[in-house]
Order: sequence, then structure tokens, then C-alpha cells
Amino acid sequence: MLPADMPVLLALLIVSAVTSVFVAARYFAASGLFAVLTQKMRPGLYDGRGAQIGREIRWSLIAALIYGTPAGMALWAWNHLGWTQLYTGFDDYPLWYLPLSVLLYLFAQDTWFYWSHRAMHNKLLFRIMHAVHHKSRPPTAWTAMSFHPIESLTGALLIPLLVFVVPIHIAMLGIVLSAATIMGVTNHMGWEMFPRTLVHSRLGSWLITASHHEKHHEEYRCNFGLYFRFWDRVCGTDRGLSQRMKEGARASPSSKKAKVQA
Repeated sequence: MLPADMPVLLALLIVSAVTSVFVAARYFAASGLFAVLTQKMRPGLYDGRGAQIGREIRWSLIAALIYGTPAGMALWAWNHLGWTQLYTGFDDYPLWYLPLSVLLYLFAQDTWFYWSHRAMHNKLLFRIMHAVHHKSRPPTAWTAMSFHPIESLTGALLIPLLVFVVPIHIAMLGIVLSAATIMGVTNHMGWEMFPRTLVHSRLGSWLITASHHEKHHEEYRCNFGLYFRFWDRVCGTDRGLSQRMKEGARASPSSKKAKVQA
């Protein structure tokens, strides 16, 4: 808790810095965990990519600062001014609203991401702000936050703005942020961790996993969504799953390990 008489600008600077450190720690924890898992499940997949991973980490640290700043400001506004629609009491809204609020935030994120992401594939915008992310080809577990600062800004503002207009319990916001982190990392790590029974099911045909997003990194002009394939399907930009990922899913980790050792 910051002193009540602390100058507002200093308070915002401190809160934003702390939040940025938290975002960076969350990135290292999630990406590091799935990088270790990749080494165990797909040994050798990231061999020879040290320079790429180093570049991804550097861009991601800048992104963490950009993501943390508006998030810290929103938290300060909630805690000190009561301006946001964040709430802490489970009886403040009906219980059925808890999962609904998560879905509302995820869909809003997915919608904003689809249209802003698709716009960034305009030739000029791509060169200015999105080429950094696509230098990771193929992506790794460290790619999820590897953005040019301008691209980071487009993604960093949505949730801090949403909390001012759409009510959400602080615990449900934690679920939204966790989903964004986990799906961001797993969709980029270069192999499919979810079972084929899900990925190729009726439910899976509406969800984005690594098999779907990898296709975007291969062909660029398709598969723009974040969580759901809704907008890709509506707009005719869904091109299905990566053939490389399909073939990789059919190969067992043990056979891959044998090939690497050979």
C-alpha cells in the first residue's frame, strides 16, 4: 500500500514498475516451464536457436515494461480511486456472472487481437511493427511476447481499459490473464501439447492451439485469431492446421529422440 500523500505521478511510476516486473516474471516462469517441457518431450527441437531465443527474450522484456505500465495504472485507479469495475466480493454479482465475465473478456480479447493482428499484416504495418514477431520462424516457447514496442502497446491497452467498463471479479481476471499467458506460450512452442482427441474434435475445431497458430507462422495470411477460430471462420481466413504439426503429432517423442541422437 502506497502512502496516501505520495505524489500521483511517483505512485503511478512505482506501481507500473512493480507490475512490469511481475509481467516479466510471469513470462519467464511460463516460457521457461514450457521450454523445459519441450526439451523433455521434443528433445532437440530448439537446437541451434540460441540466437533466436536470446532475441525473443530481449524483445519480451521490453514488452513486459509496456504491458505492465497501463496494468499498473489500472490497478492504482482501482485501489486508490475506485474508478474501475473490478470487485472482490463473490456476492457482488450473481455467481453465474463469474464464468460469463471470463468469456466476455476472452472474446473481447480475441476480437481485438484478430482485427488488430490482421491489420498488422498490411505491408507497411508489417514492416513497422509486426516483422519482429515473425522473425521467430519457427516460433519457440519464448516467442509469445516477442513484439515490437508498437505492437506491444496495441495489446497492452485492452484489458486495462476493459476493467473500467466491464465488471469482473479479481479472481476471474486472474483466470483471464493466466489463460492469455498459457495459450500465448503453448500456441508458439512448436509442438502440440493437447491430445489429438481434442484438437481434431468438434470442440477443437473452434479452438486455437499450436497446430492452428503454427500455420499462421508458416503462411502469414491466415489463422489470425488468439483463442477461438470464430473470426477466422466468419471472415474466411481459417486455413486449418499446420501439416508439419500433424506429422509431428504422429511421431512419438521417443522416435524423435532417436533421430536427434542419430
